[in-house]
Amino acid sequence: MLNTASSTTLAGSGHAEGVSDDEFRAALSRLAAGVVLVTAQEPPLDPDDPGAPGVEDVGMTATAFMSVSLEPPLVMVSLRTGSRMDDLLDEQPLWAVSVLAESQRHIAGRFAMKGRISDRLLFEDIARTRGTATGAPLVGGALATLECRTEQRVTAGDHTLVIGRVLTAAVPSTEGGPLLYFRGRYRPLG
Repeated sequence: MLNTASSTTLAGSGHAEGVSDDEFRAALSRLAAGVVLVTAQEPPLDPDDPGAPGVEDVGMTATAFMSVSLEPPLVMVSLRTGSRMDDLLDEQPLWAVSVLAESQRHIAGRFAMKGRISDRLLFEDIARTRGTATGAPLVGGALATLECRTEQRVTAGDHTLVIGRVLTAAVPSTEGGPLLYFRGRYRPLG
């Protein structure tokens, strides 16, 4: 006998019966994830207008970041569809990733805030260099940095998976451990 109840959804949850939004979040919060800062440069609105504001640095904290391939070197980041970074990387293919150290929790929190102030102010007191391949900010003291060019964008539910070819990779700091996100909080390893 076919169980038709298993194909129905819970009212307002959007998920198949058997998993609610809260259950899904609780289960996935038990998966520890590394924390990165994804950065890119937003080009001026009107490059022909000398009075228009110039290039602006944009940053976003991400925990859904992973290696995809060694040959060619590919990585992937998951971005909320319609977010500022998703819209920017839809127009601009160059971006960078700084793998945050446990001492950089304040950076992760700053770029994850809802209703936050301008990115220009968020970057103001953060030590950083400019990527040679992308021009994007690379956080000083990060455990590793990668510069990428978008190869593919895949829509997945309410997110966009951005797959990027790694153009440069560096390990500027070997001090300290990684910053992790576990059970809804930033935590050091161990």
